[in-house]
Amino acid sequence: MSIQTKKPGRVKAAILNWLGVPLELTSNEFWQAWASSTNAAGQKVNENTVMSLSAAWACTRLVSEAVATLPLHLYERTPDGRQRAVNHPLYGILNRSPNAESTPATFWEAKTAAILLRGNGFSEKQWFNGRLVGLRFLSPGRLGGTKLANGDIQLRYTEDDGTQRPVRERDLFHIPGFSLDGKWGLSTIQYGASVFGSALAAANAANGTFERGLAPTVAFTMEKVLKKEQRDEFRENLKDISGALHAGESPLLEGGMDAKNIGIKPSDAQLLESRSFSVEEVCRWFRVDPSMVGHGNKDSNWGTGLEQKLISFLTFTLRPWLTRIEQAINKNLLSPQDQRRFYAEFSIEGLLRADSAARASFYSVMVDHGIMTRDEVRQLENLPTRGGNADVLTVQTAMAPLDSLGQANDGDTARAALAAWLNQGQPSQQSNTDQD
Repeated sequence: MSIQTKKPGRVKAAILNWLGVPLELTSNEFWQAWASSTNAAGQKVNENTVMSLSAAWACTRLVSEAVATLPLHLYERTPDGRQRAVNHPLYGILNRSPNAESTPATFWEAKTAAILLRGNGFSEKQWFNGRLVGLRFLSPGRLGGTKLANGDIQLRYTEDDGTQRPVRERDLFHIPGFSLDGKWGLSTIQYGASVFGSALAAANAANGTFERGLAPTVAFTMEKVLKKEQRDEFRENLKDISGALHAGESPLLEGGMDAKNIGIKPSDAQLLESRSFSVEEVCRWFRVDPSMVGHGNKDSNWGTGLEQKLISFLTFTLRPWLTRIEQAINKNLLSPQDQRRFYAEFSIEGLLRADSAARASFYSVMVDHGIMTRDEVRQLENLPTRGGNADVLTVQTAMAPLDSLGQANDGDTARAALAAWLNQGQPSQQSNTDQD
């Protein structure tokens, strides 16, 4: 099905492509930009080829898995702060089961990966008796649509068996990535095609070099001009010569034949350096420190060096994605009435889950400064609460309750109690004076 309208420009075509709007098969703009674009390095750049790059694979996994494994909760505003809205229907969707097929981790992993690579993540809202009961991930490559005469877009989705079904635009849960128009995210694959293509070219060159056993390209020269029959015979014999070279044997060259290297040595082509540079370039597109995907450098990955990198990863890489997702949930999955009471938020403390020492240090500071109670810490550690003093804010000063700060300390209290006990049964000075 084609759209009976004038051909869109490149920017508009990008938007329509993300909506899956089919363009004319004769459209040069479509095939050049979207079918399987070929960059200046002569490489086809699409989702499959980009993900064959280890750096792109690692960056996509790092960010999407980090987002997917962070705790995501729905909170209700209360007069004294907030509490988890465990009874709200959306809470179960976010924390237990977004749909019948996915866990929360796999759902958000796929959705985040789609945003990272394609610029936009789509899922369909599922309803029962007018209530939101689930979210189903929609693969961007299967989501299509047709632009109607009134300007609306009629969406359709292709199932695994090839059948198509309509998708209402109001049922679409859309999270865009980095955007220039405030509505549609830009495709990393499209805009980074030059960098990804160069990385693919370097990888293919390296594969070809090792496939030949690091053997250089060789040209054979003769002292006389050969006839066509002689050339054909030589090409047949060349297979034996090449086989001997691969086997580590020394072939015999006869009749004034000479061999010369005409290829560029891998060292001269700086093959390793170019591949290393490609890793850094790919990481730059995903805003990931190369050392976090196993690319060695001189920076320290231990102690404070690693700590600072984790802080940088959280601040500059994860935080923008987390904010996008939180705001999209609040805007698209909560009613206007619920938006005033409820909101979704990631718990970044989940990053400390694998580091028991860092967790203990964090909890100690929060409790010692009266920011968290011991029961709140126990809840974060999935331990039962104790109540009583365990649910009281304390500070390091003798672990006194906050409402007792500025009052007499425990030593003064003990001395006063001891003096009162010693004076029991003793007549007061005023009574003795009266008797005199």
